[in-house]
Amino acid sequence: MDVTNFTYFTLTGHVDLQNYRYVYFLMTLCVYILIIVFNTVVFYLILMNKHLHEPMYIFIAALLCNALFGATVLCPKLLIDLLSEKQIASYHGCLFQVLFVYWYAGTEFTLLSAMAYDRYVSICKPLHYTTLVKMTTVKILIFLSWCLPCCELGVGIIAIYQLQLCKFRLNRIYCDSYSILKLSCKETSANSSYGLFVFSIGVFPPVTFIFYSYVRILSVCLKNSRDFRKKALQTCLPHIFIFIIFFVNICFEVLYSRLESNQIPHIIAMIMSVEYLLIPPLFNPVIYGLKLKEISKSIKKLISRKKWTGISF
Repeated sequence: MDVTNFTYFTLTGHVDLQNYRYVYFLMTLCVYILIIVFNTVVFYLILMNKHLHEPMYIFIAALLCNALFGATVLCPKLLIDLLSEKQIASYHGCLFQVLFVYWYAGTEFTLLSAMAYDRYVSICKPLHYTTLVKMTTVKILIFLSWCLPCCELGVGIIAIYQLQLCKFRLNRIYCDSYSILKLSCKETSANSSYGLFVFSIGVFPPVTFIFYSYVRILSVCLKNSRDFRKKALQTCLPHIFIFIIFFVNICFEVLYSRLESNQIPHIIAMIMSVEYLLIPPLFNPVIYGLKLKEISKSIKKLISRKKWTGISF
């Protein structure tokens, strides 16, 4: 069948929708609302407080925007599918979802590596911080964090679009490139190899740099006073924690989509396959809000102001 005559994919990854349709819907809706509220509140605080207009907080704001983007790529379509009798996705809509999902993931890695660079310079080379981490540098790094993954992924999406498909059932709850490749009538080893290449250059250099940065930061902390270590780790631990969560989730998704082990129950696999689109966006603002003093103070002031406003009203 020619792809030009093809209209829809059928998504067959949903589990037991007849009995738990509304439970899944309410859970997903609650998580999505919390993601929007948490990320928007912290982003608003960074935007409105001039004393937070520093590189570290600007990077956090960019990370929160990317989290909203990633969750929005998944949740609205998933909510519609949970209430629908048939879970389908248009061919072009599916390709756009693939692009946006991977764009979110690639941007997340590059932003986390940019944040690691900021902390590395701040702690290991404090005298050169204002020279090495200017606001123009921050803007360039954020722009590249969004631009480079899009360019890398665009080539792969165009290559997938050229494929002739013979099957139209995806055993997923959202679209991913490798599942589409398996529906092709012809050999797709070149497409698969390019996907692994993009994954490698999009993940391993940032991950290597993040590990290097925090090893250097740890070595500097061990040589300094207890107060210095406390302040340094207070700003670094949220980044490390968020990076580990995201890295573990994304690795599981990539490995499972390619290996498709039958030892993992399907419902567990489907839940874990969406974790990197839901868990980091949900926990990022919470972790930064609780662990970073300046943001925590701003949240407390906002809550206090709302209470006083309510009382006076």
